[in-house]
Amino acid sequence: MDPDGFTVRPVARVVSPLTDRSAAPKQGHEGAPEAWLEFDPAVADAMADLRPGDRVIVLTWLDQGDRAVQRTHPRDDPTVPALGVFSTRSPDRPNPIGVHPVEIVAVDGLRVRVRDLEAIDGTPVLDVKPQLRYDSPV
Repeated sequence: MDPDGFTVRPVARVVSPLTDRSAAPKQGHEGAPEAWLEFDPAVADAMADLRPGDRVIVLTWLDQGDRAVQRTHPRDDPTVPALGVFSTRSPDRPNPIGVHPVEIVAVDGLRVRVRDLEAIDGTPVLDVKPQLRYDSPV
């Protein structure tokens, strides 16, 4: 195996009424509709303990991101000076990994409904992690 190569497989896909990247909110708390995460049956055991009310971090692969972009105007505002993408949350970046703090509102089998997710329909989900509290044992 190439020491610089690795494989990442989606564990779920986003199912959302957001279908147009340009119409999606920049951040989930800016009006994103509720969305579903539809998990692959192969990871059913991994998501078995997710519960409504849990705050989690959803990591996505922003598959429509432009991987060649290294500088961008924050929030696509040309009046703001361009920054290196590592100083922004732009979806256009060398490795377009999205980080989304969300709240689980429902669990239905292999489907988890969340709020505050600005990812568009069909976006691959790479991982889900608990949002840690200082008193959390995990």
